[in-house]
Amino acid sequence: MADLAKGGLMAATYDAVVVGGGHNGLVAAAYLARSGARTLVLEARPKTGGAATTEAPWPDAPDFSVTRLSYVMSLMPPTIINDLDLDRHGYKIYPMGPYYQAFPDGGSIKLYADDARRNHEEVAKWSVQDADAMPRWDAWLAGLAEVLGPLLLTVPPALGSRRPRDLAETLRLAWRHRGLDVRTIADVTRLMTMSIADLLDDWFTSPQVKAALAVNGVIGTWAGPYAPGTAYVMAHHSIGDVGDGHLGNWGFQEGGMGAVAAAIERAARGHGAAIRTGAPVARVLVSGDRATGVVLDSGEEIRAQVVVSTLHPRTAFLEQVGAANLPADFVRDIEHWKTRSGVVKINLALAELPDFTADPGSHLQEHHTGSVEMAPSMEYIEQAFQDARLGRPAARPFSDGVIPTTFDKTLCPEGYHTMSLFTQWVPSDWNTQPHTAELEAYADRMIDCYNELAPNFKASILHRDILGPYQLEHEYGLVGGNIFHGELSGEQLFHMRPAPGFADYRTPLADLYYASSATHAGGGVCGIPGWQAARAAIADQKAARRPTALRRITRRS
Repeated sequence: MADLAKGGLMAATYDAVVVGGGHNGLVAAAYLARSGARTLVLEARPKTGGAATTEAPWPDAPDFSVTRLSYVMSLMPPTIINDLDLDRHGYKIYPMGPYYQAFPDGGSIKLYADDARRNHEEVAKWSVQDADAMPRWDAWLAGLAEVLGPLLLTVPPALGSRRPRDLAETLRLAWRHRGLDVRTIADVTRLMTMSIADLLDDWFTSPQVKAALAVNGVIGTWAGPYAPGTAYVMAHHSIGDVGDGHLGNWGFQEGGMGAVAAAIERAARGHGAAIRTGAPVARVLVSGDRATGVVLDSGEEIRAQVVVSTLHPRTAFLEQVGAANLPADFVRDIEHWKTRSGVVKINLALAELPDFTADPGSHLQEHHTGSVEMAPSMEYIEQAFQDARLGRPAARPFSDGVIPTTFDKTLCPEGYHTMSLFTQWVPSDWNTQPHTAELEAYADRMIDCYNELAPNFKASILHRDILGPYQLEHEYGLVGGNIFHGELSGEQLFHMRPAPGFADYRTPLADLYYASSATHAGGGVCGIPGWQAARAAIADQKAARRPTALRRITRRS
């Protein structure tokens, strides 16, 4: 971005200011600084990382660290990892073991990401017919991933726009997918519109198998498994290739998820970016139809040629830019942005590993190394959601649990473990009040559910840390407690994310770019929004120096 760094507003303190030091903000800053721009990251909290954070939540047990919010890696493209040389900066992933579910009536199931033979053996314990269907299911998903994977790295066009540039992008997207046949398009349509329960009913018969495969369809989602669109949520979490090289399985970062942010921060600093923590932004400076910098809560003004925001859309646009500076239809879209969650994150310090009745032993075994689920049936998952939908916390919550210390020995003393339970659901309005006592009771019920399957579990817990929607919103800026900055529902995907006409990481204001998880490909610690927003800013600055006639063709308006 040498063009950006050399020219323009000499009075600007920085060429680029990034609002928010979460992983997307750090990725954007790294790319901007790498291009030659003098770049500043402003983070409100005392540390960078946002939801990708490793913390020691227990003052009386400082040797125990947990990945307090986000807890696994998957969808970060190799392009970002390689461009920023993240391996050199401490990015180190341990591939996770199998999905594991023990059942109240006895028995268990393990599902592997890359071992068809063992999957057949596991599924055949419950249904030979389903075991025979698994290779076809895997092949079907792989075929859809060939379409959906590369779309994660595609900048969504402004469908319906008649601007030359937008028409060109729409035609380019259509041409890229000219080889799709009627069947593939039908399959994608089914995926986007069906519930994960209905989709699995088309493929499998065993309740145990269907429950195990349904987990990814409801993670972080304000919807039960019978809700339309949850089939796509499953696919979003299951894609293994974004057209950029194989991503591998889900995995644990050594040092917890905060170490992912730390690696990106080191890369950004290595390219010259400056990073300030404890620096909350009050508003974006606007002059005419352009962003010109930011004002901090302290009153300090920082001028910049480019501003990149990574905050929740309501915070970024309605609070910091201000509705008066934005088009009315865009304001309505952001006001109606759905960001419910019902998520409760429970972090535990354990004296020993769970000793499951179905697979006895508290010594380290394979089923401890992956996802330790609490989703024994489709009806169980659905009831947990319906409880919350009716205004009460789930009596028997759903949980996606992991024990990263089965691989990562840096997080706690030898012989002990930490466990992360990503649980659902509580009522969607619990972001307005702490609900401390109710959350404690909810955690008790969650722990009791695991204890029914592993009778040593409750007694093994040394410490626990509970974060509900209120804590997620007020401590980490996740409005509604939603980890994706907005629901992954059909009306909030691709060209609609975060608003129609503005899914290309640009905004209604010139020189203001948007890079939160509320943009396309957001959801999970992937860095794609930060990368794309930086690319858009760099491209626009280069285009601004082209001859006037060419600039008329390429500009937004």
